[in-house]
Amino acid sequence: MEQAKIERINELARLKKQRELTSEEQEEQTRLRQEYLADWRAGTVAVLENTYVLTPDGKKRKLKELKKK
Repeated sequence: MEQAKIERINELARLKKQRELTSEEQEEQTRLRQEYLADWRAGTVAVLENTYVLTPDGKKRKLKELKKK
């Protein structure tokens, strides 16, 4: 996610603490948060898909392989 969008999310959060957001601001905040969470989830999935676990028998296995068992 672009840094400008993250800054806008933070700006809207600060505004929300000071005053009530307009309906347009609330919609923008919701849309930006959903985009942020989608990016975060995709990044987390990518990390987990490339994570290996060392089994007691000394073999490296991907998490997907362990999940199947």
